[in-house]
Amino acid sequence: MVLSSNIPAMAKEKTHYVCSDCGGASPKWQGKCPSCNAWNTLIESAPESASPVKNRFSPLAKASEIAILGDIDAVDMARIPTGHEELDRVLGGGMVEGGVVLIGGDPGIGKSTLLLQALDSLQRSGQNTLYVTGEESGAQVALRARRLGLDGSQVKVLAEIGLDKILATLQAMQPDIAVIDSIQTVYSDQLTSAPGSVAQVRECAAHLTRYAKASGRPDGTTRSRATCIVLVGHVTKEGALAGPRVLEHMVDTVLYFEGDTHSSFRLVRAIKNRFGAVNEIGVFAMTEKGLKGVSNPSAIFLSQHTEPVPGSCVMVTLEGTRPMLVEIQALVDSGGPSPRRLSVGLDKDRLAMLLAVLHRHAGVACMDQDVFVNAVGGVRISEPAADLAVLLAITSSLRGKPLPKGFFAFGEVGLAGEVRPAPRGQERLKEAAKLGFSVALVPKANVPRNLKTKDFEGLTIHAVERVEQAMEVVRNL
Repeated sequence: MVLSSNIPAMAKEKTHYVCSDCGGASPKWQGKCPSCNAWNTLIESAPESASPVKNRFSPLAKASEIAILGDIDAVDMARIPTGHEELDRVLGGGMVEGGVVLIGGDPGIGKSTLLLQALDSLQRSGQNTLYVTGEESGAQVALRARRLGLDGSQVKVLAEIGLDKILATLQAMQPDIAVIDSIQTVYSDQLTSAPGSVAQVRECAAHLTRYAKASGRPDGTTRSRATCIVLVGHVTKEGALAGPRVLEHMVDTVLYFEGDTHSSFRLVRAIKNRFGAVNEIGVFAMTEKGLKGVSNPSAIFLSQHTEPVPGSCVMVTLEGTRPMLVEIQALVDSGGPSPRRLSVGLDKDRLAMLLAVLHRHAGVACMDQDVFVNAVGGVRISEPAADLAVLLAITSSLRGKPLPKGFFAFGEVGLAGEVRPAPRGQERLKEAAKLGFSVALVPKANVPRNLKTKDFEGLTIHAVERVEQAMEVVRNL
């Protein structure tokens, strides 16, 4: 049999490369992205189809008119409590109608568990809920719900990864809250790239976001109440959300799940929130029945010492609107020719700066000592109000003398040796006094004008303006 030579060979489909950081495209691979100059971020991707791309957002588009800002009726967005106080705190009071929430975290940290518990509570309160799973089957979700004690839950479950089918289900069912677990498994037929690619994540998130914003328009075809969509996102090995950076700009709220998988405690932190405070945190404890909120998180971050020990100082940090007491521990030991400087939960560069300030202005030298600093409980402290507590813990460890029982401190330390005030100092003092602490070392500007109120009852406050004054006060206690 002779094959005809006139049969044209199939042309190889050309590929292009998309930056995982900015989403920029390049016809060939390069070490550096030509759009954002990031290195080693170009990933091979199949080209997008040209025909459907032109008007793929048109079904959800609506002509807009110019309006005067002062004439626009500003209506507060209605919130839907989730039944979990800690989660509501991070969200700013609950789910927002028409809002889009993105929650990310390490594998197995509890994202799906918390959202399934929240959906069950919302469903029991009368909300219409939908759980779209792309990573598990319906039977696996039911098995997890049984382990969590959610027997007889009426949450609707859809095991689907096709974007068109998910949007059709959302439009037909019109749920109050819908969870997409996870956005990296969803794919659109409009693109030829694989699920989880930069183009697919950006496209699917854009369609789901547009649906959430358009679902509540009071016209003849849609209802008056919008759907709140929660997207679960994977994270990279560096801990950042996988996919294009535009994904975080697109949504209304970005939440990060933090915590060690070997510990039973989890932190949910709001990195971005258009409807509430950023850097707000919620504290949860992982139990056999799922995640439970912790009403007094300060107890987690304080070691239970029967007697004061050297190298330990309690500080009051501010996470969003919540003041929390955290124990700072320091260990100073004789080092070799190259002493080590190591900090866990605190800025490493700031530790070196504080040691230089301690030597220059307080006369405490650690140049030949190894210095290790740790924030108890795995919490990360980014605010400079921890400076004073770090210096006191280092000095206590170096001299082998513990700080008094019931002692705490906070304040920022400058390069000139001054102790600067911390924001919302009175709230920090009230939180410590409420938990039974009796001695405070704080910046002078943070001392309340009226100390005779019940909020500061039993609290002795020492005000300082410089580092050397703080060291002198501690020596005399």
